Amino acid sequence: MRKIYVYKKFERFWHWSQAILIIFLALTGFEVHGSFEILGFEHAARYHRTASWMLIVLIIFAIFWHIVTGEWKQYVPTTKKLKEQIMFYAFGMFTGKNHPTKKTEVSKLNPLQRLVYLSFKLFLVPVTILSGIVYMFHKTIDHNNVVVVSKIPLEAVAFWHTLGAFLLVVFLIVHVYMTTTGHTPTSNIKAMITGYEDMEDEEDDNTSEKDETIGKLKKQKS
Repeated sequence: MRKIYVYKKFERFWHWSQAILIIFLALTGFEVHGSFEILGFEHAARYHRTASWMLIVLIIFAIFWHIVTGEWKQYVPTTKKLKEQIMFYAFGMFTGKNHPTKKTEVSKLNPLQRLVYLSFKLFLVPVTILSGIVYMFHKTIDHNNVVVVSKIPLEAVAFWHTLGAFLLVVFLIVHVYMTTTGHTPTSNIKAMITGYEDMEDEEDDNTSEKDETIGKLKKQKS
């Protein structure tokens, strides 16, 4: 095993800040929805609005960072070993099998992660944020006294925003659970804190593959 610097400083800052904001938005949002009472409706609504703008600003910076650094390429979908990765998460990891794909400095995400995270960024987050903005400014009057978005039914906006919130919570729970499938239950979390992750040496991988090939040839000869 050797330590590889996988996650850069901004990447870690963005990851944890986004997680904290989403959790806070979920708590204040569900309180505004009437699910429970901790801060009070007025405080929860005000904090929810403030946190939502903070998340939007963070996402804008993250998009800029991904484009400038070329990290957007990490999310390009691929079907190579996709079936194997799905089978690993469904059955293999419960029977002690190794990951079908290996994380590298160039490729941090496996095929299934690429699809899930890309859907998270292109569909789930935009739906939640856009519906939240429309909800926030519903029946808002601009300086020309023209109603901006009142023609969109408030019930429909609330439905999509609430659905997005529930899906974000589900994603967060599954994401936390999946972090335990690394070399150790906490290795992935430590990597996102320190930036460094333990990875198998490529030479060792090649040696083991050669040993397997030689073993198969010997069995065939015998």
